[in-house]
Amino acid sequence: MALARHCLEYARQQGAEAVRITLTKSLMNLVGLLNGEVDKTSHALDRSLQLQLFANGRFGSFSSNKLDKEGLESFIREAIDTVKMLEADSFRSLPAPGRLAKDAVTGRELDLYDPAYETLTAEKRREMALGSSYYNSALRQEELSSRSEATQGARGIRPPVSETNVFSLPRIISEEGEYSDSVFDSLTLDSQGLEARHTETSFEIGYETTVEDAQGRHFSSYWWDATPRLEDLQLSDCASKAYGRAVAQQNPQSVPSGQYTLILDTECASKVVTPVLNALGGYSLQQKNSFLTDSLGKKLFPEGLTILDVPRTPGDTGCRLFDSEGVATREMPIIENGVVKTYFLNTYISRKMEMEPTIEDATRVKVLPLGECRTLEQVLEKVGNGILVTGFNGGNSNPATGNFSYGIEGFYIQDGKRVHPVREMLITGNFLTLWSNLLLVADDARPCLSKLVPTLAFTKVDFSG
Repeated sequence: MALARHCLEYARQQGAEAVRITLTKSLMNLVGLLNGEVDKTSHALDRSLQLQLFANGRFGSFSSNKLDKEGLESFIREAIDTVKMLEADSFRSLPAPGRLAKDAVTGRELDLYDPAYETLTAEKRREMALGSSYYNSALRQEELSSRSEATQGARGIRPPVSETNVFSLPRIISEEGEYSDSVFDSLTLDSQGLEARHTETSFEIGYETTVEDAQGRHFSSYWWDATPRLEDLQLSDCASKAYGRAVAQQNPQSVPSGQYTLILDTECASKVVTPVLNALGGYSLQQKNSFLTDSLGKKLFPEGLTILDVPRTPGDTGCRLFDSEGVATREMPIIENGVVKTYFLNTYISRKMEMEPTIEDATRVKVLPLGECRTLEQVLEKVGNGILVTGFNGGNSNPATGNFSYGIEGFYIQDGKRVHPVREMLITGNFLTLWSNLLLVADDARPCLSKLVPTLAFTKVDFSG
């Protein structure tokens, strides 16, 4: 705090008319596993100072990770000299003081810092990582043994217990996992009196598993979890879910090209929400590179669709009391009953567009349920027939037109049941058309996701094989 204040005052003394300083510190520990054994560890500490200067009608942004006082003073002098050589930009300014956050005093107001982080040791991290592996778990060994015994009884032989001779149990080619924890602390000050702090912890577990079937074909999948609180981390079943998802991909079959009902599971549903949010961003709008240009106040989405920004929910991943300018966040509708309710305009872009500023980006997006279905299984039962997409494999979209083409993988659905996996198919269309065919929105968003997007279902989507 004292160093940041000194830098701010020093910049003013050296000729800056206005200054914003952000001081950040992050510490991350990681334990990586390969096939149930520790494969790597890392410990990373990062500290940096970001300096935004307004001088003589000019603006410049700079950063440094050398945080000694003398070195920073030299850095600031050189930065101001550089700014004075730039072209003038009359649209640059700090936000109006009345828009700034005043309630982010300690950084812990949102309850995103878990004191349990301070109790962790290297041995405890290693223990948690090893305990999360499915490769050597008691559960897997029990499954191997039970299936082996079933095979012995059926064939009248007693082969040794191994994954290669267990009936219908694919062989694990590799299981890669990572456990990590981190703490992030940021402080933002400006020459108008802003002092805003944000502190959070994060605990994460992730696995990717590759299996081989009887024909030697490989199938891979993943699972992960993340949370600000250690006690909420789903350590025990992450690796087994990755394994189960890989096994489920066996024996994919082709599906004729045509129009199908599309079901997007919550793990990948943000793929059709993020482009909408990006299209409402100030830079895209100002550059006329958005398929939602001039959309404010217009009903371009179906009646029942409501998407909120809920950035101040205590304990929720991704929540913040202020954006990078120090502007206070607030809960607000992004799309309400199909009507576009806001753009994301920081101070600079709002002045260029001659519009009222908002915040620079959505913070904690939440898509509200639509229809009576609340879970993926209920959605499948309601839809009956269609294609459940569980992952995307490449593709692209045009931000100016909203046209898209994505490679997908998932399952063919018949009578509400998964019939067989599908791969190497494309979905094509336009985002506005896709959303106009919205059928259902469930209520099963995973809290670890940065965007709370649940299972979505759309009718009349073009699939090609």
